[in-house]
Amino acid sequence: MTFTTDTAQTAEGRDRETARIRRTFDKSASKYDKEMTRLERLLFKGGREWVCRQAKGDVLEIAFGTGRNLPFYGADVRITGIELSPAMLAIGRQRAAALGLGVDLRVGDAHDLEFPDERFDTVVCTLSLCTIPDDRRAVSEARRVLKPRGKLLLLEHVRSPSLPVRVVQRVIDPLAVRFGGDHLLREPLDYLGEHGFDVEQVERSKWGFVERVAARRRP
Repeated sequence: MTFTTDTAQTAEGRDRETARIRRTFDKSASKYDKEMTRLERLLFKGGREWVCRQAKGDVLEIAFGTGRNLPFYGADVRITGIELSPAMLAIGRQRAAALGLGVDLRVGDAHDLEFPDERFDTVVCTLSLCTIPDDRRAVSEARRVLKPRGKLLLLEHVRSPSLPVRVVQRVIDPLAVRFGGDHLLREPLDYLGEHGFDVEQVERSKWGFVERVAARRRP
């Protein structure tokens, strides 16, 4: 059984898929960094740096993972990270300690952030909206916790504007969703505007399926 974005809109479907994603990442946590290092060299080189150098002030990183963004943040930011998988977060804590960084790391769900309204200056999400079961709800929560004119920074793989690439994505998407919870046809630009963001910068690469986005929360 696979889950589409529509399925994830129901509370029951979203919770069921969230639990599945947690189990998947708990199981794969020990090999995640090795696999991502290869993938990032091929597809996402420079993407984390692009995102993190724009982060300012109080920063919330959604889907913190194993902390792969940590080396790229400026020294003047204050980082809070939430991660669904305790096993992934444990590795992230070790990375933060090795770097000598004091960060606030918590197990948490992007669908229901445990922070008050207008708490953060910046929200960062890298290579994660593809696996968060209800990506639109996560973006809505990001807006809620951002201060007015706060910044949302994304690095994602998305639905390609190139028809041949998109056809391949459509063919393999059901398997990617089933075995990794990885949605290949999502595109945050489809809904950022309706969720209260003004898109300020978009960069595409790799036949359009790698995307960097900087968006500003409307007051």
